[in-house]
Amino acid sequence: MTATQLLSPHTKDLGGGFTVRRLLPQADRRSVGPFVFFDHFGPIDVVPGMNFDVRPHPHIGLATLTYLFDGAMMHRDSTGIVQRIEPGAANWMSAGRGIVHSERAPKDLQSQTYRNHGLQLWIALPEGDEESAPSFQHAPAASIPQVRLDGAVVHVVVGSAFGATSPVETRSPTLALVFDFDVASGLSIELPALASERAFYALDLPFEIDGEKVDEFTMAVIEPGATPRLSAPRGGRVAMVGGEPLGHRFVSWNFVSSRRERIERAEADWEAQRFERIPGETEFIPLPARHP
Repeated sequence: MTATQLLSPHTKDLGGGFTVRRLLPQADRRSVGPFVFFDHFGPIDVVPGMNFDVRPHPHIGLATLTYLFDGAMMHRDSTGIVQRIEPGAANWMSAGRGIVHSERAPKDLQSQTYRNHGLQLWIALPEGDEESAPSFQHAPAASIPQVRLDGAVVHVVVGSAFGATSPVETRSPTLALVFDFDVASGLSIELPALASERAFYALDLPFEIDGEKVDEFTMAVIEPGATPRLSAPRGGRVAMVGGEPLGHRFVSWNFVSSRRERIERAEADWEAQRFERIPGETEFIPLPARHP
């Protein structure tokens, strides 16, 4: 069997009734390559009066990848970046030694009904880069390569695949692709071994790996070195993530590190509000009383 593990999501409420499907981490699968966190939110229709804003909160030792299919959000962080995030763009924030950011509904959408749908993923930084300077990269949708294959269009969001390379710069070999399958094309794609660890996630409809069905909202982890055939008889979207594993990481709340004591220091710094602040922001999410 090409798929060595099937993962079902558990639901997390991020506040205000805004729930996400969380695929990583799980008790029996902590990461895929450098990806230590995989959240899928929506699609949900946001109506005036709903408040799904994520108030300022900190990170260390990781990079975040935000990729939208519908809607928009306004990113602000403690480096001074203010960036509207829209569908098809790749937004890569590297926390390094520490960053604070917020994600809020843009003002022009607060009085409208709109659909919100996307992914937010965490990527552990290599041990030598965990204390690097925080930074943010925005790659507009027009700059993300699209490759036409039989039966699907592949968006090379991060990394290199099928002869195309994303403009997003990463600290370690990292791959994030989105396959948009033609409706009922009946065609399949042979997948080269693009990374040592890979997983595929059904964003909306079931798909098949070597003829074996994977249900919607399910992640299939692939055998290393395998070159399976991917198909989607009903069309739909499939996300792929992968790369080189970086070894064990401790994860507590919003912090990732190869050293437990570094996380403890970050928790103390956030509780004492020693992190850099976001210009113009006064709110913040308190440190949880109990940590996972």
